[in-house]
Amino acid sequence: MTVDKAMPPPEHAGKPVPRATAETAPFWEGCRRGELLFQRCRACGHAQFYPRVLCAVCSAAELDWERSSMRGTIHSYTVVQRAPSEAFKPDVPYVLALVDLQEGFRMMLNVIETEPDSLRIGQAVRVVFEARGETMLPQARPTG
Repeated sequence: MTVDKAMPPPEHAGKPVPRATAETAPFWEGCRRGELLFQRCRACGHAQFYPRVLCAVCSAAELDWERSSMRGTIHSYTVVQRAPSEAFKPDVPYVLALVDLQEGFRMMLNVIETEPDSLRIGQAVRVVFEARGETMLPQARPTG
């Protein structure tokens, strides 16, 4: 499987890199392979992200990892005009969005390779991955 990689921003120095925990390790391993993984509860069928030990709906501990289609729509977004740190200054302005994935869970993702003024609520996006060192971070790219 080939990884659909986003074009890397010009500078990654100083940007934080997530660290895997016991709960999140399968998610980050999937990202490294170009797969977006999420959890589904065997007891109630709830799809959830971020990874947890228990179902956020029924508290069952029987959670399976599933592969997402990596397709979704923008639920809401904001255009970041002020960088949270020096490392993000070259990226400003950038878009941070809540994306509803087809499988029924929501993620917060940067929307890349688009002009902020061209986005709209309900717009289709696809998850792609940005390399940051050895870590692959999910991002969203508009489709169509």
